[in-house]
Amino acid sequence: MGEAQVKSRGRRSRRSEGRTAEPGQNTHLKVPFITRQIPTYDILSEESLDRIEATAERIMAEIGIEFREDPEVVELFRAAGAKVTNLTADSWNLKFEPGMIRKILSTAPERFTQHARNPANTVEIGGDAMVLAPSYGSPFVMDLDKGRRYGTIEDFQNFVKLAQMSPNLHHSGGTICEPTDIAVNKRHLDMVYAHMRYSDRAFLGSITAPERAEDSIEMCRILFGADFVDQNCVIMGNFNTTSPLTMDGVTTRGIRAYAAAGQGSIHLPFLLGGAVSPLTIAGSVAQCLAESMVSCAITQLVRPGSPTVLASFISSMSLRSGSPTFGTPEPALGSLAMGQLARRLKLPLRCAGNFSTSKLPDGQAMQQSMMSMMSAVQCGANYILHSAGFLDGLLSMSYEKFILDTDLCGALHSYLKGFEVTEDTLGFDALAEGGPGQHLFATQHTLRHYQTAYWDSATDDHQPWESWDEQGGIDAATRANARWKAQLASYEAPPMDPGTDEALQEFITKTKTAMPDAWY
Repeated sequence: MGEAQVKSRGRRSRRSEGRTAEPGQNTHLKVPFITRQIPTYDILSEESLDRIEATAERIMAEIGIEFREDPEVVELFRAAGAKVTNLTADSWNLKFEPGMIRKILSTAPERFTQHARNPANTVEIGGDAMVLAPSYGSPFVMDLDKGRRYGTIEDFQNFVKLAQMSPNLHHSGGTICEPTDIAVNKRHLDMVYAHMRYSDRAFLGSITAPERAEDSIEMCRILFGADFVDQNCVIMGNFNTTSPLTMDGVTTRGIRAYAAAGQGSIHLPFLLGGAVSPLTIAGSVAQCLAESMVSCAITQLVRPGSPTVLASFISSMSLRSGSPTFGTPEPALGSLAMGQLARRLKLPLRCAGNFSTSKLPDGQAMQQSMMSMMSAVQCGANYILHSAGFLDGLLSMSYEKFILDTDLCGALHSYLKGFEVTEDTLGFDALAEGGPGQHLFATQHTLRHYQTAYWDSATDDHQPWESWDEQGGIDAATRANARWKAQLASYEAPPMDPGTDEALQEFITKTKTAMPDAWY
């Protein structure tokens, strides 16, 4: 690199140091959702995919799925042709002939729209569309100032605000962290309200009890209007099966509530290899496919055409300690396979994310996250939960990692856009203008493209060592700490109609006062 280039690089880096957001930074990449412009990666042959699908069909037909405490869902499957065996008074084993579940799923949409209260932020899920959402479900939060602690409603609201401010995310997510300072049976109301009030993007609702799912949908009727909700998807639920091969009544009744209202649902086995699924990735993928397909099928039995998302959460395990491991290569390969299987089924897919078992927003955290996240990107996932903040094996939501992850998501916007090969982009005129031995800084080609040619990180440091050292040798986590504080300080809530806000708060107050607090 020549001296003039080094000096120019140093000046550019110093101008960007410490910024929160420069006018025009990456604005050419800001979109309500990503439209993939690079191909997916197919890891398995057609023969291997056939064998996985055949094994999933054998699981459904020969071993079956156990359903608990929901006789209505059992009767829906019985009427559709399932073989039902009573196990106890409130549990049943259901077996499905090969092809039965696939036929039921034929009415599910390959792509659907989830509406946001701001139409500019409405997302498409499926096909070549990709939607990035924050992490989900952590009981703890952490930052460099206060360390690890139980999450509160203030933390929850903070993460909703940070997600709203990021141009690199598209969805507000769901239970970004558990607000443990609010009673378990009431906190869903405050969480859904936070998404509605502090964001104008699409979001996930509660799934922890059927009545909480119903409350989430009813709040949407207040926000969007009952008729609009009946005809459009405005909320989704993220449902886990109880692996291996079990579905409890809380889950299935929640799925039925969302489907009956025409709302979306995500169907996710949480598979830990060697514990609740086969240790080998092929076996985990086959089990995942069977469980997710059966779970998705419930929606079509309740309301054909209701949006449903196939999903996988395949995790490896430390065989020395029994602890789950995240961001490892084998589950990433499983995500690639799930992408191919989802395309065969013509269903949208949710999988992977910025996963890590690191306890700090450090090198381990980002290395593991990149391994996992790139598998979702390459496999063609359509909805990627856990795109920002995941730390400590999902037990903690990190403010600093949230910032580092959203910056990575910005890079993925550029990566998924690919690049054009045209007479202009080939840049012959850039070389010809000055000829051999001349720099290209001032060429017309450079001036046309310099604002959009490269993604511009908001957190990376590109300064020479000397400048970085003189300014205190600040690491990425410390830069992220300053950035999330600056963003929250400048946050402004998107406008909401005062009458709608009042109606939502009245519903919350009425619902809360109708029951005593429950803390478990």
